[in-house]
Amino acid sequence: MKVGIERLSVEACALCMRKLEGLTDHHLIPQTRHKNKWNKKTFDRQEVHDLKIRVCQPCHSKIHSVFSEKDLEREYNTLESLKNHPEIQKFVRWVSKRYVEKISSKKMRD
Repeated sequence: MKVGIERLSVEACALCMRKLEGLTDHHLIPQTRHKNKWNKKTFDRQEVHDLKIRVCQPCHSKIHSVFSEKDLEREYNTLESLKNHPEIQKFVRWVSKRYVEKISSKKMRD
């Protein structure tokens, strides 16, 4: 093994279940919303920081193209609620049949 080369672990995306390297953390409570009053009343501080899922870049981009930060915080703050949204379900069916690592946000919004 060459020095300085680090292998990324292969994991399954929490949404599409494809096994890929380099998944990203999706904060179920967006970091930009951590300090707002509603959030502080509703969630424990540690819970806010710990609520994350591991997703591939296409699924992560799709989540943020569909929902506002406020919607993510209040309505779609669980894996189940994300999976049950019709637009996410449609995307997951599409992306799970493909080997796609990156998708431009422009393509997804058209």
